Amino acid sequence: MENLDMVITVIGIFYGALLILAAFARNKSIDAMRIDALIIPEPSESTRPLNLVAGLLFAGYSIYSLLVR
Repeated sequence: MENLDMVITVIGIFYGALLILAAFARNKSIDAMRIDALIIPEPSESTRPLNLVAGLLFAGYSIYSLLVR
């Protein structure tokens, strides 16, 4: 079970990094994974900074959970 926890934590770090990248880069494959595109009916450039905040939260919590073990 601990190995599965590690895999999920690493996936959280990668997804957080992807969200941080989505706040700055414009790419079709990255835009499909944006948080604002998933929860807001009509995402725009003004909602793009939401990805930075969410990415820092995802990656930060995942890194924290790796260090606490």
